Amino acid sequence: MRVIISAGGTGGHIYPALAIINKIKEKEPNSEFLYIGTHDRMEKDIVPKYNIPFEQIEIYGFNRKNLFKNFKTIDCLIKANKKCKKLIKDFNPDIVIGVGGYVTVPVVKTANKLGYKTFIHEQNSIPGKANTYLSNYVDLIGVSFNSSKNYFPKNKVILTGNPCSEDALNVKECDKKEFNLSDKPLVLFVMGSLGASKVNEFLIKTMSLFNNKDYEILYVTGKNDYDKIKQINFPKNVKVVPYVEKITRIMKKTDIIVTRAGASTLSEIIALKLPSIIIPSPYVPNNHQYKNALDLVNQNAAIMIEEKNLKGDILVRTIDELLNDKNKIKNIKNNLSKMQVNNSATIIYDNIKKIIDRK
Repeated sequence: MRVIISAGGTGGHIYPALAIINKIKEKEPNSEFLYIGTHDRMEKDIVPKYNIPFEQIEIYGFNRKNLFKNFKTIDCLIKANKKCKKLIKDFNPDIVIGVGGYVTVPVVKTANKLGYKTFIHEQNSIPGKANTYLSNYVDLIGVSFNSSKNYFPKNKVILTGNPCSEDALNVKECDKKEFNLSDKPLVLFVMGSLGASKVNEFLIKTMSLFNNKDYEILYVTGKNDYDKIKQINFPKNVKVVPYVEKITRIMKKTDIIVTRAGASTLSEIIALKLPSIIIPSPYVPNNHQYKNALDLVNQNAAIMIEEKNLKGDILVRTIDELLNDKNKIKNIKNNLSKMQVNNSATIIYDNIKKIIDRK
């Protein structure tokens, strides 16, 4: 299979794209790939590490606050369309896949206009602008949440789940000793690979309240804030690290996770049936993390605390109450199991094959 895939901007788009690539490689080892991403975002550093051919285009999202900046955006879009046309024709793929981010617009739309088969995947419960626009130019749309189906043409959309969920199930769990942890219950704090400064400010003040608790904390600060936070004298049961490679390894050993509401993280929580306390970021477009979290909260599959409500010891009390309420934990796990789509990457692969084979 020859595949062009595009996704950019955040790990929430990039890692599902990589999960799709891994599944295609598993099913068809001789497949060839071309990844098209932006010139200045995370994908330019992440994707080449996996020995996947990478081409970059200069492109930006439209700026609503400074309309004059959009002249450059339009100019870059015109150039990106031209470059994508050449890349697609030269590579001659069986299918072109978009997995989110504005970089996918010229890639997928150009492929459609050239007559190539196209597929997009939406990770969030409320679709982003790029996928909403591209829904008119694709053969099929995969969504992570059932509620997302309502935003796309009914004849094009299918529930696939998030392909990161299948990766989460397949990863080997780690030994807790790797993080100097014992066999006590574990609460995992993780706010994203780069961290979340506002939440970290609150957590720094809160960590002292975990002293003498009968559980341990693994606090993943994010790389941006780690150097500052590691200097602080926390209680002995609080372990601090900047980042965890393949974090699902430790999620499998975790009793409760406290986290943001990125789509990939939630898909891993669902796949692993992991009780969670979700603090959605209010700083993302369209407040989509809050809406992602609501999909779990409305099904009694998670607890949510909005960042504006993080005051006093509310987080500590919420953790204590959840850890001590075995019935609530059992109900959360049961409700998460009802949301599972544990073969997401396989579903995506099977449907991509159908699109390619369609006359």
